[in-house]
Amino acid sequence: MRYTILFSILLITIFTGCKKDKFGSKPTLKFKSVNTTVLSQHQLIQFTLSFSDAEGDLNDSMFVQKIEPTCFNSNNEGTYIIPDFPESTNQKGDLIVTFGNNPNNPAYFNMSAQCQRNDTAVFRFVIKDKANHVSDTVSSPPIIIIFQ
Repeated sequence: MRYTILFSILLITIFTGCKKDKFGSKPTLKFKSVNTTVLSQHQLIQFTLSFSDAEGDLNDSMFVQKIEPTCFNSNNEGTYIIPDFPESTNQKGDLIVTFGNNPNNPAYFNMSAQCQRNDTAVFRFVIKDKANHVSDTVSSPPIIIIFQ
């Protein structure tokens, strides 16, 4: 009986000690999906990323980088403001990032091919919260961007 109680206390201590918080001060970012891996002319591409943040102060910025290793002119990077939304502790949700290949709508940033041929690019994303905590970098699968 004495060993059973001791074993139970040991198990409870191990499980309690190994339990990790889902939310930390550093925001987390995960790549969930992309609506296409072949982006035709005038088409939009939407990346869905999931995030979590303990303080819920994610309303700062997202760094996006387009990397095309064989065409320097197609490489692109920029920082985009994350729209304001209500702050709450232990916040999680999805961010949808939309770009276009020569989009007909000027509201979408243009990520078209720039070397007179199709691009095969990877997109990388990082988020920063108001306390300047930065997430890990997440990457998309290779995206083929049709030149014409």
